Amino acid sequence: MKAARSHRRGVLTAALGLSLAALAGACASPAPLEVVSHVDLDRYLGRWYEIASFPQRFQRGCVATRATYSRRDDGRIRVVNECRDRSLDGELRQAEGVAWVAEDDGSNARLKVQFFWPFRGDYWIIDLDPDYQYAVVGEPSRDYLWILSRTRTMDPARYQEILRRIEAQGFDLERLNPTPQ
Repeated sequence: MKAARSHRRGVLTAALGLSLAALAGACASPAPLEVVSHVDLDRYLGRWYEIASFPQRFQRGCVATRATYSRRDDGRIRVVNECRDRSLDGELRQAEGVAWVAEDDGSNARLKVQFFWPFRGDYWIIDLDPDYQYAVVGEPSRDYLWILSRTRTMDPARYQEILRRIEAQGFDLERLNPTPQ
């Protein structure tokens, strides 16, 4: 009788351990988000068009979305985000913010951006064309993602290559929506 109880307790303990291990594996966070090795911020400045993004409340109804980056006198980066409301000829919506390098690791790829105080967010450059013709911006939780281009459209083959790389970084491509330009 004692041996049977001991055996059942052992089986239950093993089952509980396996269940906890499976649960931990299912809840494990993805690997840390990788950023590009270096961003020349002066080359990054200028206009970028949003090719695709994860939908966000603050962008609801936006089409023809674009961002323009320029240097401020204090060395930080002026950010002007613009979009058209609901159609390509809709009313222009605009938000102005500021960005700065968040981690001085030499990469310039981890920035913070702020559109109104005290709220700020991560702006991590996770993919960047060597000629600065496209960029992909995300953040560690992988809740935000933007594919940007210097042109209003992107070569479909290049777009597919980018999708493969961001999926390998743990982003859910099912959430990605193309942006009408």
